[in-house]
Amino acid sequence: MLWVLDSFEAIRDFMSLGGPVLRAIAVTIFLMWVLIVERIMFFRSTMKDMSRQIHDDWESRKERKSWAAHQIRELMISRFDEASNRGINVIQTLVALCPLLGLLGTVTGMISVFQVMAVSGSGNVRAMAAGVSQATVPTMAGMVGALSGVLLVTLLSRRAAREVEFLEDSLTMDH
Repeated sequence: MLWVLDSFEAIRDFMSLGGPVLRAIAVTIFLMWVLIVERIMFFRSTMKDMSRQIHDDWESRKERKSWAAHQIRELMISRFDEASNRGINVIQTLVALCPLLGLLGTVTGMISVFQVMAVSGSGNVRAMAAGVSQATVPTMAGMVGALSGVLLVTLLSRRAAREVEFLEDSLTMDH
C-alpha cells in the first residue's frame, strides 16, 4: 500500500514542477485516452454486432436491385460509417492539442524565467531553474501525450475505414 502513496506523491510533485499548464495537458491526455479506450471497446464488441445486424437485415430483403434498395443499402453503410468513426476526430484534435499546450507551457515558463532575471538579474540561478522546469516539463509532457495518441488514432482510423469497406463489399446487390 505504501507504493500507492509514493506514486501519488511522485505524480503530485511532477504536476507542481510543470506549473498550471501541465494540469491542462494532463486533462487533455486523460480525455484522449478515455476516448481511445471507448473506441477500442466499440471495435471489439458493438461494431461486430452492428455489422452482423446490418448484413442480416440486408440479406433478409427480398428485393435488392431497385433504386430504393440501393438507397437503403447506402443508408445502412452510412450509419455504420458514422458509428465507426464517431469520436475519432475529437481524438485527433486532442492529439494535436497536446504539443500546442506544451508550447504554451514553454512560453509561460520562459516568462517566469525572464521575470526572475528582470527582478534579481541573472545571479539567482535557483529561481531561474524553477522557471526552466516550468518551461521544459510541459513541453515534454505534451510531446509524450501526442506521441502516445498518434499511433493509436491512426490505427483506429484505418480499422474503421477497413470495416466500412468490408461491410460495403459484403452487401451484395443481386437478387
